[in-house]
Amino acid sequence: MKRIGVLAVQGAFAEHLERVTAFGAQGFEIRQCRDLPDSFDGLILPGGESTVIKKLLHELGLFDPLLRGIREGLPVLGTCAGMILLARAIDSGEAPCFGTLDVTVRRNAYGRQLGSFRCTETFAGHRIEMPFIRAPYVTLAAAQVQVLAEHKGRIVAVREGHQLACAFHPELTEDPTVYRYFWEML
Repeated sequence: MKRIGVLAVQGAFAEHLERVTAFGAQGFEIRQCRDLPDSFDGLILPGGESTVIKKLLHELGLFDPLLRGIREGLPVLGTCAGMILLARAIDSGEAPCFGTLDVTVRRNAYGRQLGSFRCTETFAGHRIEMPFIRAPYVTLAAAQVQVLAEHKGRIVAVREGHQLACAFHPELTEDPTVYRYFWEML
């Protein structure tokens, strides 16, 4: 049975746990270092407030072990704030968090909470619903980064090696497409 850890220090993590469990995986919350097993098969970085999550990663001592895992090839799915945490650069000049995904992102690119919306777009060849909540988008992607989805000409999902990132919230839909894609990466 695959074991997938979901960062649970802030943000929308419960829905991610439900989705990975539906795939037959053992999902577990990562709240502090003692929650990290010696090995597991995948990591999900959920939506939330990226600056708060970044701060908590450092305060709780989770930053270094998670960065090491990502650098060593642990498959990771970052959604919304998770995309920002993975990004190598943020176009506002803010210091990146993990910086392992070779993209530049724009935070809150679609506006405030009132600017939240849902649309249907193509993700890796499949039409899916995409809920956007104070979402980022990718302003620049390196040549080796595969673009998986766009909305109105803006990059909203990418993959680089073992890292998958979405500006939208697949956990807020019943569509398993993004999780199936992640599952195949495991």
